Amino acid sequence: MQSERVVIVGAGAVGCYFGGMLARAGVPVTLIGRSAHIDAIRRDGLFLERIDFQEFVSLEADTDIRAVSGGTIVLLCVKTIDTETAAAAMATHLREGALLVSFQNGVDNVERIERATGINAIPSVVYVAAAMSGPGRVKHSGRGDVIIGGASPRAALQRIAQLFEPASIQCRISDDIAVELWTKLVTNCAYNAISAVTQSRYGPIKEHPLTRGVIEELVGEVVAVGKAAGVALPDREELTAATWALGDAMPTASSSTAQDLARSRPTEIDSLNGYVVRRGKELGIPTPVNSTLYALVRLIEKNL
Repeated sequence: MQSERVVIVGAGAVGCYFGGMLARAGVPVTLIGRSAHIDAIRRDGLFLERIDFQEFVSLEADTDIRAVSGGTIVLLCVKTIDTETAAAAMATHLREGALLVSFQNGVDNVERIERATGINAIPSVVYVAAAMSGPGRVKHSGRGDVIIGGASPRAALQRIAQLFEPASIQCRISDDIAVELWTKLVTNCAYNAISAVTQSRYGPIKEHPLTRGVIEELVGEVVAVGKAAGVALPDREELTAATWALGDAMPTASSSTAQDLARSRPTEIDSLNGYVVRRGKELGIPTPVNSTLYALVRLIEKNL
C-alpha cells in the first residue's frame, strides 16, 4: 500500500470519528471544517470518546479548503445540502491521482458531484452512531463500518479498504453499491425522521408497536420506489428485518436529523424521505408515510 495521507472535508461527527480513529492508528489525517471545532482541535487535539477508551488524538486541522491538496485520499463528510458547494470548492485543489470518497447519507451524491465538477467520486455507505459532544469532541455510541464500491478500478477500492485496516475499521468492497446505498436509505428513512419528530432514540422507536407499524409501511414504500428505479433490492420483509437489526445494534442512537433539529440546523431530510417522495412521484409510486414524515420535519425546520 502506498503511503496515504487522508484529508477529511467536514469536521462533524462522522468526519471526526473516522478521522480520529485513523489518526490514532498512525495514519496522517487533516480535518477541514468550521473554526469552532478546528480551533479546539488545534489547541487540545480531537477528543474521541468510545466505550473502550476516551482520549485526545493529535491530528492536523484547518479551516482552509486548500488544505485538501495534501490528501491522497479525501473523504467528503459534509451534509448532503452542501455537496455541490463543497465539491466545487475543493475541485481545483485536489492533487492528481487523489481519490475522493463520498462519506455521506443519500444515494445520489456521486452523481451530483460529477455534474457539479466532473470528478468521479467513489460512493460509500457508512454505518456509525456518533455525535459531537462539544467543540472538538466526538462521542461514539455504535458501529463504525464502511462499504465502498462503484465503477472505480478495483485497485483504487482496495487502496481505500486497506486504509482502514490499521484502525480496525471494517471496510467491505461491494459489487453492487446501489443496493447498499438504497439499503442504507431504507434504514435512514425508517429512523431519521421519526427520531427527529419525536426526539426518541432508535431502541424505543423499534420497540413501540405503533412506530413499528409506521416503519413497516415506510420500508415497503422505499423498497417499491427503489425497485421501480431499477435497483435490485431484497424483498420488503428482509429489509424490515435489517431495520430492526439496526435498532438492536444502536439502541441509544439518535438520528443525525434529530441532532440537527436540536441544534436549530438544516437537516438532510431532502436527501432521505424527501428523495423517496420525489422519486416516487416520478415513477408513479405512492409514498404517503414518507410524505407525512418529510412534511413534519420540514415544518419543524421552518419554525426553528
